[in-house]
Amino acid sequence: MPRNRPISVLLMALPETAGSVLYGMKDVLCATGDVWQTLVRTESMGEQFQVRIISTSRKPFACGNGIPVKPDLSISDDVSADILIVPELWLSPDEHLKGRYPRVMEFIRARHDEGAYIYSACSGAVLLAETGLLDGHPATSHWGYQDLFAREYPQVSFNPQPSLCFADDTGRVVTAGGTTSWHDLVIHIIARHVSPGEAVRIAKVYLLKWHAEGQLPYATLIRNQPHSDARVLDAESWLEQNFRQDEALQGVIDYLGMPARTLKRRFKQATGSSLIERVQNLRVEAAKQMLETSRAAIDDISAEVGYEDPAFFRRLFKRLTGLSPSHYRKMFNQAALPGPAVLQDR
Repeated sequence: MPRNRPISVLLMALPETAGSVLYGMKDVLCATGDVWQTLVRTESMGEQFQVRIISTSRKPFACGNGIPVKPDLSISDDVSADILIVPELWLSPDEHLKGRYPRVMEFIRARHDEGAYIYSACSGAVLLAETGLLDGHPATSHWGYQDLFAREYPQVSFNPQPSLCFADDTGRVVTAGGTTSWHDLVIHIIARHVSPGEAVRIAKVYLLKWHAEGQLPYATLIRNQPHSDARVLDAESWLEQNFRQDEALQGVIDYLGMPARTLKRRFKQATGSSLIERVQNLRVEAAKQMLETSRAAIDDISAEVGYEDPAFFRRLFKRLTGLSPSHYRKMFNQAALPGPAVLQDR
């Protein structure tokens, strides 16, 4: 049924908010229904979204990187909306929001209870996790926050892979992945609440790319988890220097002179990953660097990082990054040019 009013959107702004995402989403949503039509000289669809910035008060402030924000509304105002969006927040990988914004949490839960759609971009999902709306549901955010979610919000089923994640079948709570995943989110919002055709038109105007490959190609496989186990620290250091060895797993066990079962248990407990996972992650990270910076044949890269079986290497690489080695090279090697057949991923 046709709407008789624009869709009401609230963009939550806090001192930690990333200004580029806040204003980027506002700009794109406000242009919906008009900017493409202006470019091709057709009739405007009229205002599709009424977008307002809301914060803890109407007092102007500076958000991330000192970008000025002048809120249109305060959470103390009597306000409702069809959509509430929490943009990316500047948070360290270990920074939670427990107890920081209780009134904001209450406001978000109230809008959800009223039937509003709740969306978050990147680390905005940390704020949603604090509200409890993600408890028992799948969610995503930037891959760098997966340890934070595991530690502080274990009740959330966190998945660092997708660009968008629906909390349930209704789709009323949607989280988006990494920093530029707000592109995916805003395209989704326009497609869902206006039309798929208008979403495609807006994507063409703003050159917005749908990240169908998800976040895995962008994620680092090695995340140093702080711990105080000196023997495990020795193991990590040895592996960083010797992961290319054919028998790296047995090598680190021999180096430390510990029973294999004991080392494996302590390594998993201290780092969150198994010994074999660490070896595989180190090898694939090394392969990624070679694919990004060289034109070496993929079979040669496989051997260089410790895998004599190129087929196994290709399967492992795709499982850990979501892409084949050749596809990864095309995405991330800026100097890659059409080359000889040895560069093809057969």
